[in-house]
Amino acid sequence: MTTAPDFTTLVVSHDGPRGRIELNRPEKRNALSLTVLRELAAAARWMDERPEVKVVVVSGSGRSFSAGADLATFVDPEVSPREAADLGRMMADAIESMNAVTVAALHGHCVGGALVLAAACDLRVAADDTYFSIPELDLGIPLAWGGIPRLVREIGPALTKELVLTCRPFTAAEAQAAGFLNRVVTADQVEAAVEELVGQLVTKSSLNLRMTTRHVDAITAQTVGLARSWSDCDALVSALSDPESRAVAEAYLRRFA
Repeated sequence: MTTAPDFTTLVVSHDGPRGRIELNRPEKRNALSLTVLRELAAAARWMDERPEVKVVVVSGSGRSFSAGADLATFVDPEVSPREAADLGRMMADAIESMNAVTVAALHGHCVGGALVLAAACDLRVAADDTYFSIPELDLGIPLAWGGIPRLVREIGPALTKELVLTCRPFTAAEAQAAGFLNRVVTADQVEAAVEELVGQLVTKSSLNLRMTTRHVDAITAQTVGLARSWSDCDALVSALSDPESRAVAEAYLRRFA
């Protein structure tokens, strides 16, 4: 097994055709800080430099896949607000454009930006008790990072509108019924289910795996494109300076204080 040495918030490795990118901030429920976003994009490039890797599992250490964006880290005097807001889109694009097939292994919490990360993967396996939610509007910000077109692509426009507008949590069973998840298993069976899926995929040729995922992506891009997502960060920056949006966020956070 070869382990990438240069990541501080991830564990990145591969063993022949099998690769793994594991979020490794368990004390923060793998919240997506600016560093995590940068390292996820870098990990995708690291995998692409290894043509023997056919499948990459994206997972989270500890109790959760990820609790979503670590908003406290987005105020960085050395990074412009627009650059910080755009890192999530760059991360999701890097994961989605990887040469290898990506399989998201989900458990615990999969919230907000973490759901965008999962949507950027080709396939998704989840524990039956995984908690999904998209709380961005309650936090006074839009769902960015290319999240809207990815959700429309996976679950359709009506359910995307409902889940993003209401911010209501939803279960793994509902996510599977909507077409977002490929498999739902008990929590203790996630690793086995993922390994079974990976085992099936690595027997195929790299060329045919790549052509198939690219073909599907090309077809969906004709109806649900990601080209506009570069401007998501502008909407996010605007919301952060909008008084009503900030008041909504403060009211939401007070409920959990």
